[in-house]
Amino acid sequence: MAILLGCDSVGLEFPTKHIFDSVTLGVNEGDRIGIVGKNGDGKSTLLSVLAGAIEPDDGRVTHRRDVTVGMLGQRDRLDDADTVHRAVVGDVPEYEWAASPRVRQVLDGLIADVPWEGLVGELSGGQRRRVDLARLLIGDYDVLMLDEPTNHLDMRTISWLAAHLKERWAANAGALLVVTHDRWFLDEVCTSMWEVHDGRVDPFEGGYSAYILQRVERDRMAAVTEERRRNMARKELAWLSRGAQARSTKPKFRVEAARELIADVPPVRDELELKRLAVSRLGKQVIDVVDVDAGYAGEDGGQGKTVLSDVTWLIGAGDRCGLLGENGAGKSTLLQVIQGKIAPVRGRVKIGATVKFGVLSQQLDELAPHMNDTIREVLKTCKHHYVIDGKETSPEKLCERLGFTTQQMWSRICDLSGGQRRRLSLLLTILSEPNVLILDEPGNDLDTDMLAIVEDLLDGWPGTLILVTHDRYLMERVTDQQWAIIDGEFRHVSGGVDQYLQLVARDESKGVRPQAPGFDASAPAASTERSGMSNAERQKLKKEVASLERKMDSRRTKIEQLEQGMFDIDPTDFEALTAQQEAIAAARDELDELEMAWLEASDRLEG
Repeated sequence: MAILLGCDSVGLEFPTKHIFDSVTLGVNEGDRIGIVGKNGDGKSTLLSVLAGAIEPDDGRVTHRRDVTVGMLGQRDRLDDADTVHRAVVGDVPEYEWAASPRVRQVLDGLIADVPWEGLVGELSGGQRRRVDLARLLIGDYDVLMLDEPTNHLDMRTISWLAAHLKERWAANAGALLVVTHDRWFLDEVCTSMWEVHDGRVDPFEGGYSAYILQRVERDRMAAVTEERRRNMARKELAWLSRGAQARSTKPKFRVEAARELIADVPPVRDELELKRLAVSRLGKQVIDVVDVDAGYAGEDGGQGKTVLSDVTWLIGAGDRCGLLGENGAGKSTLLQVIQGKIAPVRGRVKIGATVKFGVLSQQLDELAPHMNDTIREVLKTCKHHYVIDGKETSPEKLCERLGFTTQQMWSRICDLSGGQRRRLSLLLTILSEPNVLILDEPGNDLDTDMLAIVEDLLDGWPGTLILVTHDRYLMERVTDQQWAIIDGEFRHVSGGVDQYLQLVARDESKGVRPQAPGFDASAPAASTERSGMSNAERQKLKKEVASLERKMDSRRTKIEQLEQGMFDIDPTDFEALTAQQEAIAAARDELDELEMAWLEASDRLEG
């Protein structure tokens, strides 16, 4: 494979930090490289050096003579005064760009719902990001460098982007370098990884999952280095006596070895124990949302906008729920309804008497009163000791667990980075000892290592968790059940993120989303054709589906209780054990019947 670009013995130092020390790398045709590392270690700087935007202090960067490089930065350089049309395709005549299937695919996949002649300055953050991506992806580049491309994107767009990048070039053609904290995205599009740390860049084979397993192996090897050194003479003698020759070939990653590494690792969560603790803190009644329509009143008391219709969601003690939906679908509205901040237009919301909410918002409003305080001063307002994962610990120790050093404890909140503020806000939210935790995009501004630490902290949290995130890996990692808002309708997606994306794609194929700009961008989205049912029939069927979902949840809880009850029976009492097993089998049969009925009703509802 031909090399496209690379760097040789590159060194770089900023006034306050040493970034790279004699780094040598190469990017070949066909490479799909994910770049990971802690915030501030130089991931974005590495892209800028390789792209030629930053000149290194030592060494050199080389590009093949005819190579073309496209770069997406974390911040766009779009002109607020430009129209979307001009920002994306510039002054190119319409007949030229409209004739390109790839251009049409990019525009339809990324900005079909963005006003084609609207001003860039009037767009939301997510819309600007998609416009900037579209501008880049319609170009014909040999190398694409993407710095946090999934920021501000919803899960559907992230899935589309991953599919596009996988199909953009033929095998062994083109090259991709991507910096992102989205681990699902890294696994989906990357075939190798670079880890930036301590002025070095270490390469790994495979995607993010393979990289993590290789890191585990590397760390375990490092842990026994001292013991190996002590036994070096004996091992050398054994090798010599067997006539073994030294091997210098690069070790390959093996799936079998990886499985052995994690064979003794327990499950990430003890779900039954967390449920038990949650019930003791919350009681049986948590949050019931029944037949709710929600929205906002119009001006002067006129007719307003209904965002959600006929929502039924029964949230129990210890439930770990994920909420899916595109930007603007109504997720924030539903969260406010759940907290009692917005009264429903119709239906009822019942919040348990013992419920105490803890909310992490996207804007981190919780930190606003403390901006001039130091971290240590803020922690002094908390209790001296907390019980986390069954162990007593202090707020300072938890702060260290989330990556803060002793020196950083004296930093003022206003001087912290975005990622540091988010970590501190999450910690303060948990230390307020809520029993219902609502997290709105907690992964923003966090690197992959810190995300893993946050996930580990959440694994031992015994309460009800409601998570909103476009990070698919985080969603699937810390929640057990997912619900979605699609076209104003709320539904349980038992198949998780995959089922949600399939439903969204099916709606798009029916014309719910508008067509690509330039072909009738101003036309409203076509309505989805239903299966000939009247509104009354549809409402009745939706209530039947919701009722079946509640019954299925009840049966699942019953099965869990019966299975837990097996441990309370005398092992020598065979009659009682048999009776309990029969009760479990009967409950499972009931659940199977309910699931079949639910599938049939859902199929009829979906047409």
